[in-house]
Amino acid sequence: EVQLQASGGGLAQAGGSLRLSCVASGITFDDYAIAWFRQAPGKEREWVSFMSKTDGSTEYADSVEGRFTISGDAATTTVYLQMNSLKPEDTAVYYCATDIRFHLVHSILITGKTETIHYWGQGTQVTVSS
Repeated sequence: EVQLQASGGGLAQAGGSLRLSCVASGITFDDYAIAWFRQAPGKEREWVSFMSKTDGSTEYADSVEGRFTISGDAATTTVYLQMNSLKPEDTAVYYCATDIRFHLVHSILITGKTETIHYWGQGTQVTVSS
């Protein structure tokens, strides 16, 4: 059974930093990617970033490009999201998700049907004060 555990959320001031962690377990497929999403109150869930665990390639949403960095430990299934220069609009519950790389990337970048991504962790709250 695939499980994802996100942690590291908390309260930060605008301009500050936080680092989120996502530990995945039970993954049996070789070519996979892990993504971060977020959902603010009253808003739809949006994609933030993803990383291929196969080749380490990364992608970012325009809203976080240059401020957030996704990274991973090659020896483990852990992925981090370093969030710098935080803004109040970054306030949201952050989720990590995983799937076969092709499906995850296709869902995010092509179809937008991210609800078809199979494996999701519980969220971690990030609150940025102004």
